[in-house]
Amino acid sequence: MVNLTINNKPVSVREGITIFEAAKQNNILIPHFCYLEGVHQIGSCRICVVEVEGARSLQASCMVQVREGMKVHTNTSKVKKARKVLYELMLSDHPRDCLSCARNQNCEFQKLGELIQINEFRFEGEKSKISVDESSPSIVRDTSKCILCRRCVTICNQVQGVGVLNAQKRGFKTQIGPAEELPLNSVNCAFCGQCTTVCPVGALQEKDSIQTVWNALFDKNKRVVIQTAPAIRAALGEEFGYNPGTLVTGKMVTALRDMGFHDVFDTNFAADLTIIEEGHELLQRLINALTGDKTATLPMITSCSPGWIKYVEHTFPEELEHLSTCKSPHMMLGALVKSYYAKKIGVDPKDIFVVSVMPCTAKKFEITRPEMVNDGYPNVDAVLTTRELARMIKDAGIEFKELAGGKFDDPLGLSTGAADIFAATGGVMEAALRTVYEVVTGRELPFDKLHVTPIVGLSQIKTAELKIENPLPEYRFLDGVTVKIAVTSGLAGAKKLMTEVAGDNSPYHFIEVMGCPGGCISGGGQPRPTNNMVRKLRLEAIYKEDEGKELRKSHQNPFITKLYDDFLEKPLGHRSHELLHTHYVKRGI
Repeated sequence: MVNLTINNKPVSVREGITIFEAAKQNNILIPHFCYLEGVHQIGSCRICVVEVEGARSLQASCMVQVREGMKVHTNTSKVKKARKVLYELMLSDHPRDCLSCARNQNCEFQKLGELIQINEFRFEGEKSKISVDESSPSIVRDTSKCILCRRCVTICNQVQGVGVLNAQKRGFKTQIGPAEELPLNSVNCAFCGQCTTVCPVGALQEKDSIQTVWNALFDKNKRVVIQTAPAIRAALGEEFGYNPGTLVTGKMVTALRDMGFHDVFDTNFAADLTIIEEGHELLQRLINALTGDKTATLPMITSCSPGWIKYVEHTFPEELEHLSTCKSPHMMLGALVKSYYAKKIGVDPKDIFVVSVMPCTAKKFEITRPEMVNDGYPNVDAVLTTRELARMIKDAGIEFKELAGGKFDDPLGLSTGAADIFAATGGVMEAALRTVYEVVTGRELPFDKLHVTPIVGLSQIKTAELKIENPLPEYRFLDGVTVKIAVTSGLAGAKKLMTEVAGDNSPYHFIEVMGCPGGCISGGGQPRPTNNMVRKLRLEAIYKEDEGKELRKSHQNPFITKLYDDFLEKPLGHRSHELLHTHYVKRGI
C-alpha cells in the first residue's frame, strides 16, 4: 500500500495505480476525457491534469502512478485555468451544432464543458479538414467532430485486432481513419461498431435508419413487422433511466405496438430455430468425419455474428468452409415472415416491411448482402440499433416508464430460455449443447445441469469438453466421443482461434465466435457506456430471463415443432436450406 494525500486528505491505496484511480477510489472526481477504464489510457487530452507538490509542471493523473508521501491537488486555480484553456482549444476546432447532433445531451464533450463551467468561447481560428464518410451501410464517420482522443484507435487495434482506424498525418492535419483517406466500405472494417460505443462525441455513430422506418409505418400499403433481439430487453431501459441490466421486455413490446407496428415478434423464436438447424448441422459433420468422409469440415464455427463473418471473409478467406451455413436468427425470421407468415395471413410479401431491432451495427451491413434475399425480397428491410429505437420511442411521445407490460405475437413470438442466452458470450454454445445432448442421447438434462459453467463469463477464450455416452442407435458412431468446444468474444480472440484452424492444429469440434467483447450484450449499437460492470449486469439479466422460463431448451418450443410439421418438414431439409441457410464470400484484405 502507498500513503499519500489528495486535496489534503490522507489516503492509502494499492501500489502501482495512477493518481486518477486513487482519487476515484476515494470519491474524488477528476474531470477527464480521453481515458477509458480498462481500454484506453494515453493522457492525450490532458484534461485530467493535477498539481503534484515538487513537480515542475502539471501532471496527467491518468498516467502518473502514486508514490509514497505524494501530495496531490486536483482543484487549484492553476489546474482549473489549464483545464479551461485545454477544453476551449479543443472546442475551437469543433462544430457547435449540438442541437442537431445525434449525441446532444448524451455527449461526453458537452458534459465535460458543463462540469468545468465553460461559459465563453475565447479562441477562434482555422478549422481542420472536414470529411463525412457515409460509404458504409453501418457506420458514419464525421471528422469535423473528432477531438483526436484515439479511443477508437485503441478499440479497433488492441481490443478487436482489426486495425483499420489509426492516426493519419501529423500536427494540425492529424485525422483518425483508414490509411490513404480510404472510405470505411473499401477496407477490411468488420462494421462491429465498437468504435461508436467508445467515441465520446458524434464523430463515429451508426448510420441512421429511423426515418426509413417511420416512412414504412406511415405507408398505409405496408404491413410493418418488427422483431427484437434478446440483448435489447436487457439494455433498452438504460436509455430511459433504468439501471443497467434491468429487463424491460414487456414495456418494450407495448411501446412498439403504440408506435404502430402491426406485428411484434421475438428474434428469440428464430434463435430456437437456429439451434435446431445448427445442432443438426454439427451432428452431420461429426458423423461424416467419424465415418471417414474426408470432405467433412471440423471444427464447425457459429455464424450468428455478421461482424465476425465479415472479419473472417477478409482475414481468413480460405477457412470459410468451417462456418456454419445457418443464417443469423433475425435473417431467418425475416425469411419466414415473407414466406410462411405471409401465406398464413394472406399478404403479398412485397407489402411486408420487416424491421429488426439489434444490438449490432454490423446487422445493418448484413441486410445488404445479396445472399440474404429469397424470391426477390430481402429477408429484412431495415435495422435499428437499441439507441435508435430509444430515440424513436421518445420521438413518439411515449412515456416508457409508465407503460404496462405486453407480450410478443404468436406464432413467431414464443421462445425458450435457450434463445435468451444468445445475447451472452457462450450462450449460443450452451443453447446448442442443451439440444444436441438430448437429441443424441434421448435423455433429458435436468434444469440444474443446463448451464455449462466453464463457458460462462467474460474471459476472452473459454473451453470445455462433453463426452457422449450411450447415444441412441442412429448416433452410435458418436459413442465415447469427447466433443471439445471453445468460445470467444471479440475479434482479437477470434484471431487466436482461427490461427489454429488455419494451421490445421485446432483441437476443437465446435467453436462459438461473437464479434463484440462479452457478446451481443455489448454490441456496437447498445447504450453507452458499455464497460465490464455494465456487461456483467446485462449478462445477469439475460441469464435471469432464461432461468425464469418454463421452457429452456430450443427443441421444446411447440411452435418450432409446428413450423417443421406445417412448413419446413425437417431440419436441414430442402425448404430449410433455401430459406435458413446461406454461403459466404472471400473478400480482399
